[in-house]
This record gives sequence, C-alpha cells and structure tokens, in this order.
Amino acid sequence: MNVYDVKRRAFGEDAWSFPADDETLPQGPAAITKAQFLRDREALLARNAPLGLVLVAGETFDGIENDLNRFDLIALRFLRYADGRPYSLARLVRERHGFKGELRAIGDVLRDQITLMLRAGFDALQPTHEGTIAALRDGKIVTVDHYFQPATREERQEGGYAWRRRPA
Repeated sequence: MNVYDVKRRAFGEDAWSFPADDETLPQGPAAITKAQFLRDREALLARNAPLGLVLVAGETFDGIENDLNRFDLIALRFLRYADGRPYSLARLVRERHGFKGELRAIGDVLRDQITLMLRAGFDALQPTHEGTIAALRDGKIVTVDHYFQPATREERQEGGYAWRRRPA
C-alpha cells in the first residue's frame, strides 16, 4: 500500500513491511508489534535493518520507553476514526520521548482529522478510507494556517501574538 508523505504532499511506495508476529522478518525494513518486540528484544535490536513499531489504540509505551529512539518508524493504528488515543500517543512520543523518526497514522483516518494529526506530530499517513485517499491524492485537504496554541509540529511565531503561530 502507498503511504502519504506529509512533507512532500504526495503518495509514495512503502519501503516497510508489516509481518505478522509469527512470520519471519524480511531482510529490509520491518515494523513489528509491541508484543513481538518485548518477546524478541535482543535479537531484534541486533538485527542489521531498520526496525519499526506498530501500536494499536489502547497500547502504551510502558516497558519500551528506553528503546523508542531505536525505531525508525512508529506506526499508530486507528481502529476507528472516533478513537483519539493515538493522538495522545503521538504527542507523547514526540514531546516526552523526543522521537525524531517517522510517525505514521494507519487505518481509519478521515480527511477531517488530518490537520489535527499533523499538529500531534504525525508526518506520514496510511489511510484505508477511499474518500480520504482520493482527497489526499487530489490535493483537496484544507488545513489551518494560523494557531492559537503551540503544538508538537515545528511552528514559527510571527510577532508577539499567539494567534500568529504558523506551520514552519
């Protein structure tokens, strides 16, 4: 499946594979579940290929906090568009844990959520909703350019007024 790169504002081929917990990992980049990472931690960290982590809404970073910056990708799966827990995880991993790698939203992502996802720190999207995919592909996502409050995403503040924050 293609992935939407927020910085390039375009879809591109996905270099990552997402094998099931009982499958053998491929030679290249692979994203695994938290359970698999905890079970095979030493072998996975010794692996000579990029490693990603997939978390589902409801999972936390408990037990893997010290390893978060060893991942090149953290993918947060939205099971339902109405579930906001991945937003909290995104902000936590960016602000509290200083994660600098790719942060990807996967699953039931709707076009109305994209502005908030970007502010929470997501920089890649892998939606399953056909309307959202079409809107992203056609450049029909409208975002807000001025903000009152600071966010995870890099912003510049023009002048001394909080409402003059703009995406960098």
